[in-house]
Amino acid sequence: MASLRAFLRAFLKNRTTRSLQKLEAVSVVLKPSDWLVIGFFGVLMAFSTASMLASISLALAVEVPARGGTYTEGLAESPRFINPLLAISDTDRDLTVLVFSGLLRAKQDGSLAPDLAESYTISDDQLTYTFTLNDRARFHDGTPVTAEDVAFTVEAAGNPNIKSPRQADWEGVSITVVNPKTISFTLKSPYAPFLENMTLGILPKHIWKNVTPEEFPFSTINANPIGSGPYKVTDLKRNSSGIPTEYRFTGVSEGTRIPYIQQFIFKIYANGDDLKNALNKGEVDGAHSILTTNLVGAHAINEAVLGRVFSVFFNQSQNKIFAETAVRKALNTAVDKDALVSTVLRGHGSVIDGPLPPDSIGNIVKDQRSSDTRVAEAQAILVKAGWKAGEDGIFIKTVGSGKKKEVQRLSFSLSTSNVPELKRTAELVAEDWKKIGAEVELKFFDQNDLNVGVIRPRKYDALLFGLVVGRDLDLFAFWHSSQRNDPGLNIALYANVEADKKLTALRTLADPSLRLERARSIAKDITNDTAAVFLYTPYFVYVTPKNLGGMTLGTIANPSDRFNTADNWYLKTERIWPIFRK
Repeated sequence: MASLRAFLRAFLKNRTTRSLQKLEAVSVVLKPSDWLVIGFFGVLMAFSTASMLASISLALAVEVPARGGTYTEGLAESPRFINPLLAISDTDRDLTVLVFSGLLRAKQDGSLAPDLAESYTISDDQLTYTFTLNDRARFHDGTPVTAEDVAFTVEAAGNPNIKSPRQADWEGVSITVVNPKTISFTLKSPYAPFLENMTLGILPKHIWKNVTPEEFPFSTINANPIGSGPYKVTDLKRNSSGIPTEYRFTGVSEGTRIPYIQQFIFKIYANGDDLKNALNKGEVDGAHSILTTNLVGAHAINEAVLGRVFSVFFNQSQNKIFAETAVRKALNTAVDKDALVSTVLRGHGSVIDGPLPPDSIGNIVKDQRSSDTRVAEAQAILVKAGWKAGEDGIFIKTVGSGKKKEVQRLSFSLSTSNVPELKRTAELVAEDWKKIGAEVELKFFDQNDLNVGVIRPRKYDALLFGLVVGRDLDLFAFWHSSQRNDPGLNIALYANVEADKKLTALRTLADPSLRLERARSIAKDITNDTAAVFLYTPYFVYVTPKNLGGMTLGTIANPSDRFNTADNWYLKTERIWPIFRK
């Protein structure tokens, strides 16, 4: 072995010596200029090789979303409740859906996918739903989301003292915490749309457990919350009155959904005009529900049918003239709905004749009647019911006899939000009604004041408002007689025994086509009763920067649905080889 090693050393030494000798010989033959030429071509070859490899890499690489960037959106209303149990305004819901997450979430096509939940099962009798939580589910303070948090949230939503708009979703539902990661819900009877309830954002029990139901709406946590969604609140600016003017959200680095865009900034403006000016000045990158005429700069205009039904609802308890079917029919006949769509919505909407959005009921026949014809028909309905024009032109009717005899006037107030589009709608509707002999007083309110001081206590004669019809077409909360009082949403105070039965039965149907058929039947009954004057469904118009990727408007039941997949939005990209793509 030793002799072998000695042989190898001698061989290599001789080889090295001969190589050096050859190199010395070459160096003697070559001139300095020759070495320059060799060096030049060597560098050129290296550069060409590098360029070729770069071109191959570029050709093979694909562009993918990258993390980073800031998106700034303007809002025309200040939020009050960034809380899934209390959110009632569009702005409330916009911010809530980013900060909070539910067991399930809605995708762009309207289908449901796991969010905080890893998986779920449904019993054969369709009564028990069992969810297993994702191990990555975390609140923004790092605390794991547990079944106790889910149970606490659902119990709070169903607590009548909290007066959550989601209270009706949990009536008759029993909750069982199986273990820290598993929870089950048991229904008294099958309810097909129940999975939609699982999109309710989950509250952290350790943050809210010491807040009493009476204190819930007044807690400062509502303005600076802790959730488990893709974004967390990292900064809040207020004006001198304490009203929020700007929110800064930062994307989470752990959880079930990690977003691409690093920061969302929401700037709050007094009205739609100020918001549009801010968009034109470049103060914000995006905005929704604004008129897109005269926009400055390059923007992407996104549009989708909105599942929101705007109507005038009558409060028969507040003003008894609305108890008369003829009055409601006359008022419905008098309104030029096509003019509302063309004037108020600038064509970005559809006329409706019932409580369902137009994409749920098919085409609506365009009203070809002239204004004079509508006025004549409406007045004919009133006259047939015993009404006549008074000395001042306002229609009157004598009712009762003896000491109970009284003269009723076709006089009432119409309340709505001070949002420009709703104000203009109310003005045009009032003009149509005045033409048939009605006396109408318009009342405009800030959105929060309208919700708290008018809608909840039912303090209105007639109310112009928009109801959100969900993907499941469940009309129970809006039209079942059990929902006439707050926190129910039957703001028409509609009561019909047969309709109640149909509304209850609809909730048990799982087949989508059958649900649509039954929902249309219910809508027809409500329309025939003239329970409200159904006006229009606006399109959802969303202005965004052209470099915003990953955003497509799918099924939009509510403006906040645009954020259901916000974690997939991106402003920056990078190129990688396909094998490294997730």
